[in-house]
Amino acid sequence: MVLRQRPSQGSRVHMAGARPENGRRRSVGVTAALAGSAANQSGAAAGALAFPAMGPVGVVAVRQLVTALVMVFVARPRFRSMTSTQVVAVMALAAVFGVMNLSLYLGVERIGLGLAVTLEFLGPLAVAVAGSRRALDVLCAGLAAVGVIVLVGPSGTSDIAGVVAALVAAAGWAGYILLNQRVGALFSGFRGTSAAAILSAVVWAPVAVALFTVNPPSPRFVLLAALCGVLASVVPFAVDMVSLRHLDAGAFGTLASVNPVWAAVGGWIVLGQVLSPWQMLALVLIVAANVIVSTTR
Repeated sequence: MVLRQRPSQGSRVHMAGARPENGRRRSVGVTAALAGSAANQSGAAAGALAFPAMGPVGVVAVRQLVTALVMVFVARPRFRSMTSTQVVAVMALAAVFGVMNLSLYLGVERIGLGLAVTLEFLGPLAVAVAGSRRALDVLCAGLAAVGVIVLVGPSGTSDIAGVVAALVAAAGWAGYILLNQRVGALFSGFRGTSAAAILSAVVWAPVAVALFTVNPPSPRFVLLAALCGVLASVVPFAVDMVSLRHLDAGAFGTLASVNPVWAAVGGWIVLGQVLSPWQMLALVLIVAANVIVSTTR
């Protein structure tokens, strides 16, 4: 017969307080994740408002510059001490930064914010499914594929160029995930990511100068593009760090899947973009595929 020691009054109080503390931590993580995704899509909507004066290229150029300015203060990379392997990884990540953002905004310009962001989320879904042998993940990939078919079908969008641009953004996001893992293994802290952001800004700075010299935009549009950089890059970067300290990767991935929903809401309220029933169905299918994969892994 094994005697079980009855917990003392102090230990009972400690155990009773553990659940509220875990609940508070989870609440902080959930709030931070939702706030980060809302800020991200609000920034994208602000950038879209500047398209008539600056175009997607001008907005991306300003966004990259703003992101680099912040990253310099977050982590100061030492370019002179980098090895050739580190330089190649940073250059690849910097290229992905530009391709991912430019192709996304080209898609936003043509098919709207909600649909472009929805298609972009095929990128992380593809990364998650590619390394899996589970039948459920394969089914989720099929569910997302059905969503794309619905989107480009006879009752969906006819702008194939916009769909292709958003799919390129999805491929860019997948590449970003894989390259960021590589850069994270080669650098300490955020120095690798900061170096890539700065290098990307160096490439985009002449583009911004050329565009704004030929067709100078009003300060209002420049501020909108800068606001896009803050809300879509800086705020999510800081908020996601807080969220990941309080949530596991599965919960964080599930909450990140709400981005297309925020994008659809932002596109409707800020840009006046209303989704058709078929487009909403495509959004639901792709978001559902992401949620299932995130929650069951």
